Amino acid sequence: MPRKITREDLGWNSHFEDAFQPYAKQGWKPARLLRDNKISYGCLVFDEKDFDELDCILGGKVYHDAETDADLPAVGDWVALDVTGTEAIIRARLPRQTCFSRKASGNSSEEQVLVANADVVMVITEPGPDYSLRRLERYFTLIKRSGAKAVVVLNKADLFTKAENEQAAAEIRELNPECEVHITSVLENKGLKVLRGYMKKGVTVALIGSSGVGKSAMVNEIVGDEWQWVGDVNETTGKGRHTTTARELILLPRGGILVDNPGIKEVQMWTNETILRESFTDIEDLASQCKYHDCKHGKDAGCALRAALADGTLDAARLEGFLKLEDEIAQLKKRQKKRQMTVERIHKRDHKIKARNREDRIDIESDLKPRA
Repeated sequence: MPRKITREDLGWNSHFEDAFQPYAKQGWKPARLLRDNKISYGCLVFDEKDFDELDCILGGKVYHDAETDADLPAVGDWVALDVTGTEAIIRARLPRQTCFSRKASGNSSEEQVLVANADVVMVITEPGPDYSLRRLERYFTLIKRSGAKAVVVLNKADLFTKAENEQAAAEIRELNPECEVHITSVLENKGLKVLRGYMKKGVTVALIGSSGVGKSAMVNEIVGDEWQWVGDVNETTGKGRHTTTARELILLPRGGILVDNPGIKEVQMWTNETILRESFTDIEDLASQCKYHDCKHGKDAGCALRAALADGTLDAARLEGFLKLEDEIAQLKKRQKKRQMTVERIHKRDHKIKARNREDRIDIESDLKPRA
């Protein structure tokens, strides 16, 4: 007999319990979102005895109260669900413990939430063409902001020498000493046991990375036949299990939660200057030694960064990556400020229109009143 799955298996804890109390009085039920189907969501909803997988839709108030798309429910979120007969409506989103997000692609100033309430963000890459310390710097900055733990997996180890694998792992550990790095080979089934160790009861692990690094194959190897909600081939789309077209939360009966994500092409910044500087403390420490506090690190006299570049203690590519990220964040702040000004202008215009309509209505009602 399969063991009974509880809310705690799916990541429920005292944080969500406390936040849910006002909604429990409404008779609503806690549910965690498994997938986002654009028009609707898939979720696991709990009652006192068991759980069920349902399709649900977003309540109008939740939609209208959201200031941005990032405020709307996303995969991994806990929500308050109003279940009446065959209809299930999301009435509220519970506060997130972590939020892994990036800036939406293009010139947008919007935040795109990739996974909500992930405890571990596991970046899948390999020591070959996909390997990029500059891209990993971006991932680390976003993961730090999210509040999740960072893990890097160097997959496809069978295609490279032991020295190449170990050198790449050493460079990543030097880049981020707090990050745990593992070398794996899905083809040879090596190193996967240590990855399964992260997947404990109630722990949500989000897997991200570029297309072609073996992420989906790794998910299928780890999950195996335990993935109860997906068959080998979808009868409608004809797509196999190795094709990830949308992020999805997978509950493992032996414990743990996986969130599989489609391949990420752009790792655009959604963070602030404080988090950026915390991710580049070596550069910040050097910058503090510059002769002038407003040093532009160009031709200014006494620049500690230029001196470090000259004596080889600072990697030129790392400094270039830092300056590029700093510029991206500055540009994002400008776009956000411009967007805020536009939104405020629209609100003021709408307020004037409503006030004018209200005055016109009062005048009409006054004219319609019978005169004594």
